Amino acid sequence: MAAQSAALSPSLERVSFSDMPGWREDKVLSAFRAFARSARRVAVKPYRTGALGIALSAFAPVHKAALAMPEADEASARAFFEEHFIPCHIRAEDGGSGFVTGYYEPEVEASRERTERFCVPLYRRPDDLLDVDDENRPAGLDPYFAFARKTDNGLVEYHDRGAIDRGALEGRGLELVWLDNRVDAYFIHVQGAARLRFEDGSVMRVTYAAKSGHYFTGAGKVLIERGALSPETVTMQSIRAWFSENPDRIDEVLWKNRSFIFFRETDARAPELGPVAAAKVQLTPGRSIAVDRLLHTFGTPFFIHAPELDVVDGGPFRRLMIAQDTGSAITGQARADLFIGSGSAAGEIAGVIRHRADFYALVPRALVEG
Repeated sequence: MAAQSAALSPSLERVSFSDMPGWREDKVLSAFRAFARSARRVAVKPYRTGALGIALSAFAPVHKAALAMPEADEASARAFFEEHFIPCHIRAEDGGSGFVTGYYEPEVEASRERTERFCVPLYRRPDDLLDVDDENRPAGLDPYFAFARKTDNGLVEYHDRGAIDRGALEGRGLELVWLDNRVDAYFIHVQGAARLRFEDGSVMRVTYAAKSGHYFTGAGKVLIERGALSPETVTMQSIRAWFSENPDRIDEVLWKNRSFIFFRETDARAPELGPVAAAKVQLTPGRSIAVDRLLHTFGTPFFIHAPELDVVDGGPFRRLMIAQDTGSAITGQARADLFIGSGSAAGEIAGVIRHRADFYALVPRALVEG
């Protein structure tokens, strides 16, 4: 067996396709099509290589081969992955199992104008919100912050969720649309995208444009810390139920999450696919995942085996997924958010996914055998 490339993280352990439970049973054609969408995107603007060392440059011949297969079928799609990749098991940082959650694209009613009913805004990116990196980061600004507020005295932290909800951005014409429910707005912030229905029957899709830069603190975590929910029962559904039962305490919980998301309208494009996400391609329901972008490289295929996850397929979850998104809460090398789809039915499934999982990255052969 050839030695593993020194550029790859030692957390990646070479295995065979037969070592991945359920590989032969998975229908991988939809995963191949999702992979090909990323391949087309890379031709326009490359992705960044993550710290685990799965170099984007090693995908070049793989992308070329994918784009040369416009008439792929199930058999040729499986053969493609087996020919061009070697699976590597990814150990979690603590040596235990990995972990998956689920997310979706909410679909809610909205208005282009503020009304008595529709009075909760989704905001566009403000013009005083600037990207921050090591080149322009002011002394004292937390290195975590990727955004800051431009002032006459330099860059400072941007307004947080509580300040914005209390009116910090009012009067600037930044409202993109108006919703009728603060909890719906919060979950759209968590999901990072939404499909909005207007009274005239038209539809708008919105997606992430930027964020305030603050650390993300999920409502579930706050409610667990306060003893309102237990770790075993916290789901999107139980969080919504608690908010419904305690409407006077919504701000108290939501403002603990200082992170605030700004949105932009995006092309509706193929309605059967999800929103355009961080990897700049439309997500594929049941085949796209969000990963830790600092560690992983967008476009990497991952085979995920979650033996206790049965709400997606009615049995153990064993699917090839493509890394095409990221999120503030998705941190760690064996951690992913599964994109389930759009609308309330997808939300009911996504909201209860909190399961241990084994992760296998499909690494271009050149990185393992070279």
